[in-house]
Amino acid sequence: MLNIVYFDRLPSPLGEMLLASDGDALSGAWFDGQRYQPQIGPAWQRQPGLAVLRRAAAELAEYFAGERFAFDVLLAPVGTPFQRDVWRAIAGVRYGETIAYRELAGRAGRPASVRAAGAATGRNPLSIIVPCHRIVGADGALTGYAGGLARKRALLALEQATGAAVPAPRSAPVAALARATL
Repeated sequence: MLNIVYFDRLPSPLGEMLLASDGDALSGAWFDGQRYQPQIGPAWQRQPGLAVLRRAAAELAEYFAGERFAFDVLLAPVGTPFQRDVWRAIAGVRYGETIAYRELAGRAGRPASVRAAGAATGRNPLSIIVPCHRIVGADGALTGYAGGLARKRALLALEQATGAAVPAPRSAPVAALARATL
């Protein structure tokens, strides 16, 4: 039996996005043409009215408008335990900040696994919401974004432009990911 994947498309300033859900939580948010974007298949059903997809779309619109600095939508990314540890660590990187892959590996509990942390970052199925665009090279260089370096530059520029107005977080930014089935 095929697991149903509910989806919708979302226009964004950086190109159309594909949002996916298991019905209760968001399982994916990809830019069209992004590396590792899944193909829509027979188990996929377009459901623009699904509450979690509507919420994700609204939160992403607020983010692009410079009005949202952390996401509250319930998440359920599918990945290995190590990938989920890396994604959880990425979710802890605050709006407007960047960290290097080495620091990310340490935050994920595997300081010697810098390359593996980079690979897990590239497989992040929740673009922007789990902000892998905030992960940079050791020297601060923009490297390795599955959505393309132009989008990574644009996302970081958006956050730098609005970063001064960011309030202190209400709760840990990792909260939404922690509720996920990880």
